[in-house]
Amino acid sequence: MKSVTIDDLNNLYIPAHGSHKGQNGRLLVIGGSHLFHAASLWALTVASRIVDLVHYSSVPENNELVKDEFHNGIVVPREDVDAYIEEDDVILIGPGMVRDEETRDLTNSLLQKHPQKQWVIDAGALQMMDVSRIPKHAILTPHHGEFMRLLSLNHELGIMNNGGAVQAFAKKYNCIVLLKGERDIASDGETVKIIAGGNAGMTKGGTGDVLAGLVAALACKNDPFLAAIAGAIINKKAGDALYARVGPYFNASDLANEIPVVMKQLFIDNQTAAAN
Repeated sequence: MKSVTIDDLNNLYIPAHGSHKGQNGRLLVIGGSHLFHAASLWALTVASRIVDLVHYSSVPENNELVKDEFHNGIVVPREDVDAYIEEDDVILIGPGMVRDEETRDLTNSLLQKHPQKQWVIDAGALQMMDVSRIPKHAILTPHHGEFMRLLSLNHELGIMNNGGAVQAFAKKYNCIVLLKGERDIASDGETVKIIAGGNAGMTKGGTGDVLAGLVAALACKNDPFLAAIAGAIINKKAGDALYARVGPYFNASDLANEIPVVMKQLFIDNQTAAAN
């Protein structure tokens, strides 16, 4: 297992000066529920700052929030998601979705119908999916409790330490796992990377939804394993920047707002300084 450094992000895509609309990524976010409203909106907020276009599909009240207040995504009714899945680069499913039959049926149906697409599977969808339907190169973003559930479905993998189990699970299902924690652990089944950083402020609800939106946005124009690693390190650096200013007294919205600042420092300011 190797710790991630900024050098691991050298190949991360940065929009070119001459690029035009549509060239810098298109993302579909499927999430939210009648119980959880903010989770999918945090994912939408951070993603809309990175890619050119975000389509958003949730329950009616969340769709109305996006239409009337947030304006950072194009609302897609749930009955139309198949067409947008075909059109967009990446599909993020799960933030704010509850553990019920509707989430299970929707998640498994879409994964089965569109296995060729790049998926990021998070939260409710991650908890309710059939592991046999994990698409190739999908990015899974579990916290420790969710990962233990995945391991409970694979008893032969549960005897290993976290890094070994993450690698074994990723290899078995030909996917990428980003295990969130005090140290994030990422693996594509071959390589295991450790992402250090973070602080007590990042225990707040919604910070994982911000990370899911960030990873999904980055995956639109990057290799999925690089997107997972980059998302984890950017998310932690944003949390650490907030901690330096306000201690642990910040929330998921603060984190979503800090991420563009950190990305500019990492990929624009540093690039400019190196050129000079």
